[in-house]
Amino acid sequence: MKVKWKLNSGIIFVLLISFALMNSCKSKNGNQNSKKDTPWQGTINISADESFKPVVDELVKVYESNRPKTKINVQYKPEAACFQDFFVDSIRMIIATRRYNEAEKEQMSDSLNVAPSSLVVARDAIAVIVNPSSPDSLFTLKDLKEILTGKFKKKLIPVFDGVKATSTVRFIIDSLLKGDSLTSDAMAARSSTGVIDYIAKTPGAIGFIGISWIGNHEDPNQLSYLKEVRMAGIESHYVPGQYVKAYQENIYSKNYPLVRDLVYTLKENYQGLGFGFATFMSGEIGQLIFRRAYLVPQILRNFGIRPANIKE
Repeated sequence: MKVKWKLNSGIIFVLLISFALMNSCKSKNGNQNSKKDTPWQGTINISADESFKPVVDELVKVYESNRPKTKINVQYKPEAACFQDFFVDSIRMIIATRRYNEAEKEQMSDSLNVAPSSLVVARDAIAVIVNPSSPDSLFTLKDLKEILTGKFKKKLIPVFDGVKATSTVRFIIDSLLKGDSLTSDAMAARSSTGVIDYIAKTPGAIGFIGISWIGNHEDPNQLSYLKEVRMAGIESHYVPGQYVKAYQENIYSKNYPLVRDLVYTLKENYQGLGFGFATFMSGEIGQLIFRRAYLVPQILRNFGIRPANIKE
């Protein structure tokens, strides 16, 4: 009987230890789940193309004000650097001008075990800006290509928000140069505001920036920029000899030829804060913010186009 009692005590001891370990694991997993962010609370990091900073700042500001327990930390970078973050586990979302390709999707699925999703939520454009004293403010696409390759009849220095790795440079190389080389005279500013500052001081330069930096004519900062530089007219995509600017109506119709998309890529396996922010951008309030920033909403097509009354 004594031996039997010892055996039963050993079994009971093992069972108690096992039970304690199971509870410990359950408690640990429960804590991890409770720490997961939701659309209404938590903190996440995202990477965004620097050329979209004004409108992304506004989106984050409104989202956080409506959901005080959330914090979205945005790192603004050149587009290529954003896509390097595609494989960084701590970066939950990327906002850029293109979707991921199949190779990037496969690599993410293999390395992070995440199936990414993406959506075009707005249409943007690249604005061409010149110094107010510049005699040249109307350009054909042929003119722009000659300026960018150093073959234009007048010497105009192209200025970008970086000479490589940015979405603006990629668009210019892919859509305008199409295999030709960018002139060695091209200059790189540190940011879009750097492009504006340089053009404001240099009559012999021509700048290329995202319209979200200079297209909102109700924003005091952007109105101050328009006092320092002038937006150039580009030959219409549809009507030869007609010159149009990167206004909302022309972006919507693609009459303005330098149009591109604003795309988010989400990396979440559950409906967390990234999902909430993505849904917000594609929902009514987010789309209204794009519209008020003079970009073109892409989800809800019943938004009207806002006329722009500009005094130059």
